[in-house]
Amino acid sequence: MIENELKLIRRIKKGCKKSADVLINAYYDEIYIYVCRQVGDKQEAMDITQEIFITAWQSIGGYNEDKAGFRTWLYRVATNKIIDYRRKNRPDTIPLDEISESALTAAFDESVFVREIEAYISSLEPQISRILRLHIYGGYSFPELAEMLKQPEAKIKSQYYRAISKIRKEFSDYE
Repeated sequence: MIENELKLIRRIKKGCKKSADVLINAYYDEIYIYVCRQVGDKQEAMDITQEIFITAWQSIGGYNEDKAGFRTWLYRVATNKIIDYRRKNRPDTIPLDEISESALTAAFDESVFVREIEAYISSLEPQISRILRLHIYGGYSFPELAEMLKQPEAKIKSQYYRAISKIRKEFSDYE
């Protein structure tokens, strides 16, 4: 949590643009990296990150500090924007006659696998999905996740490893 974060949020709710700039500067790089790791394209990640902050500032009136820390709330907005992005954007199509059969098979298998994993993670309980995304894509350690989500570290680890085990069982055919 950045110093005086709640004070800044209260000022933003009253329309203070300088306070918004302070929070954007504090979280921009972190959110951008989180998005970039999931999207894989730097320009798209920049665009999505901008959308995340626009959405966050437009809906900051609904932020309730008693329900979640600001950082957690911001990551929830980011995760939702990434899911929206994935739903809207489908891979580009290439004429089949321009691709070798082995390259086509490998690309198809990989893209299907990635989509299936993503769909499976998205279908999990939101708390579990959030832990997986923040740990894998966000690079957060278990102690950081425990602090961010206000849960014991042992519970976070247990949920994470249980989910990984389920994913391995679900996708054991791909190994």
